[in-house]
Amino acid sequence: MEIFHAKPNTSEDDELGVLILLIKDYDERHYPLPEVDVLEVIKEKMKEKGIRNKDMEPIIGSKSYVSSILSGRREITLKMAQRLKDYFHLPAEIFLHTTQAGSRTFRMAKTRRYQKIKIK
Repeated sequence: MEIFHAKPNTSEDDELGVLILLIKDYDERHYPLPEVDVLEVIKEKMKEKGIRNKDMEPIIGSKSYVSSILSGRREITLKMAQRLKDYFHLPAEIFLHTTQAGSRTFRMAKTRRYQKIKIK
């Protein structure tokens, strides 16, 4: 497969770029990724690392706030999502979804509501 070793700025490189886009489009249409429940991911990561609710206080906030978040009574904020992403080394896509309008839609905990956030 010589095309995978194409030199930059050549017709072979352009062809490789088109093929990659076509494959990506096909995969996204025919093999969509399942929706992820953010709270279940957090709880599973906590279990893997042996972390208790108390250990989450520096990341999320007070004891009652941690409890409210993990039970789904309160929403995960954007800043909190960034801290969780960094702490658990999770991809940002778990917390943030991009819309076609160019703004980001932040998925809230168990409420299944979405909030648009303008990006500068």
